[in-house]
Amino acid sequence: MHEDYRIRSLGVRVGMLLVLLAMLGATAPLLALGTAETVGGDVVINEASPAPARDVSEVDARDVSVAESLQNAFGAAAAKALPVVVQVNVVEVVRQAATRSMSPFELFGLTPNGQRQREGLGSGVIVGRDGDTVYVLTNYHVAGSATDIQIVLNDERKFDGKLVGGDERMDLALLSFATKEEIPIATLGDSSNLRVGDWVIAVGNPYGFTSSVTAGIVSALHREAVASTGISRFTDYIQTDAAINTGNSGGALLNLRGEVVGINTWIASQTGGSIGIGFAIPINNAKSAIASLVQNGKITYGWLGVSIIDPAAQTMPGLAEDLGVANRQGSFVLNVVKGSPAERGGVLPGDFITRAGTTAIVDTEQLTETVARLAPNTDLPLTIVRQGREQTLNVRITERPDETKLASDAGNWPGLLVLPLSERIRAQLQTGSSQKGVVIADVADDSPSGVAGLRQGDVVLSVNGSAVSSVTDFYRVLNQANGREVALRVQRQGREATITFSK
Repeated sequence: MHEDYRIRSLGVRVGMLLVLLAMLGATAPLLALGTAETVGGDVVINEASPAPARDVSEVDARDVSVAESLQNAFGAAAAKALPVVVQVNVVEVVRQAATRSMSPFELFGLTPNGQRQREGLGSGVIVGRDGDTVYVLTNYHVAGSATDIQIVLNDERKFDGKLVGGDERMDLALLSFATKEEIPIATLGDSSNLRVGDWVIAVGNPYGFTSSVTAGIVSALHREAVASTGISRFTDYIQTDAAINTGNSGGALLNLRGEVVGINTWIASQTGGSIGIGFAIPINNAKSAIASLVQNGKITYGWLGVSIIDPAAQTMPGLAEDLGVANRQGSFVLNVVKGSPAERGGVLPGDFITRAGTTAIVDTEQLTETVARLAPNTDLPLTIVRQGREQTLNVRITERPDETKLASDAGNWPGLLVLPLSERIRAQLQTGSSQKGVVIADVADDSPSGVAGLRQGDVVLSVNGSAVSSVTDFYRVLNQANGREVALRVQRQGREATITFSK
């Protein structure tokens, strides 16, 4: 199971908070040669000073010089990059129908029945060489499932390629081809030096138009993929308005020096074409992946072994206040996987993680990424808040298991989410203000709680005979339970029952 948690409905729905930005009234120019402060009533605005009139009948040589300098920089960067960005032609065998989230760059349509071959294309970047073996970095969705791979260089030389290794979780794949010929190698830059507003250049093969170059700026940094979209959440992204389209996947995002600062990966678009919202994996994230793919044929991730959420007021009403962390940043531990590093290190359900090693944890996404990037057998100090008190645990991170092994909820303890009885929840449950306890907002089907028969909407009155009136009470008593059995006294639709389950 991914180290996050998605909550189903009980009138308490986990969704994205949509922030609507409106422009109110007329606005003054935002950029000017100078400003003059104007005060009208209680309103203070900055008004641009009048710009001097300019004679545009003649070309200003200085302006042309500046423009030509920028133009030359684009040309030099493109000339440096074009030889190292390749076209990747692939053939994949389709064996059966399937339904899954598609990357916006996915070129392969799923067949309704039977088996057939389907062709596609993408881009790649030549990132290294070892003797006669040349390595090409691309996206996993371009070539990760291909049975035949052809790599075409900018000078039209063609080579048979093979898959060295790939990782669907980060959407990266490393290809190779063999040659004794001279092959240019890309210069990998430092994506941590990027700033919003920097010029960037995208190079790739959109719709088969080989060696296409587009330009734009860095629109944003550290973007994260939205859950359930099929886009990798094991990396952050560079957002750019440089035109990126189908076929650009795996191509290079460059700075003005012609250094690769990102691998173009996906776009946000309702039509499938570029609308100026493209995303690239920062090259710093990919550098370690290259070495791992060469050595092991796969990317290894660190694993903590928890399911976690952000206790935001909009999605988890009253939870942060109940836990005493309303004004703190971090990630809330719902469940701990049996036998995991977290369990062995002493992490308990109900803990609130505020720091992992030297990293102050802002939210669940950051904790997931921080742990995932650690090498197995790394010791990781965790700062947690438990029952209102801060303490430090030491956890030895292990290698993250295959996603198929994590899909089951069977190892999650206790396998549920409880929330305070807020006024809104009381109204939905049609229970009075005198009702004590906490409400079960979600149950993992295959977990001990799910197998025992606990349901969304159950009100937990006591744990092992001890009454609970808050979420803090619930986790305190749950974690103090002696032995393996835990008995919950619950109220369901006006009736009470005791449900017992084992750790």
